Amino acid sequence: MNAEVQRVTLNLPATADYVDIVRLNLYGVASKMGFSYEDIEDMKVAVSEACNNSVLYAYSHEGGMVEVVFEVENETLAITVKDEGASFENVNPAVSRAGLHDTELTDAQIGGLGFYLMQALMDDVSVESETGKGTKVVLVKRLARSEEKV
Repeated sequence: MNAEVQRVTLNLPATADYVDIVRLNLYGVASKMGFSYEDIEDMKVAVSEACNNSVLYAYSHEGGMVEVVFEVENETLAITVKDEGASFENVNPAVSRAGLHDTELTDAQIGGLGFYLMQALMDDVSVESETGKGTKVVLVKRLARSEEKV
């Protein structure tokens, strides 16, 4: 049986002042789903990184908007952060699969560390960036039920 997808959509100015609103909404949605405090804190760091990329790089000096969508389906939370500003160069997919384990810190791409951080904290991360159409980051976390015996 497939559950209905529930969505919460935020359209916010691409300024640092509004990142806290995204984090507060994330907390509300994730806690309602039953995520642990640690998982919620990890997701808050990842979504803040995605939002900060839009704030810092997408619109440079002209104002713009960021759309954040929380999608709940069964025990999966997908968070999409989308802007329509200048796109950025994707990190090399071959390197991103390998991670930073065998990479010297000085060899990591500038601005690419946030991507690695998002990957480390979430179950799935995808980035779509198209010149003139902005960037879309999708962060996915699945609810892990503990099998504790009481």
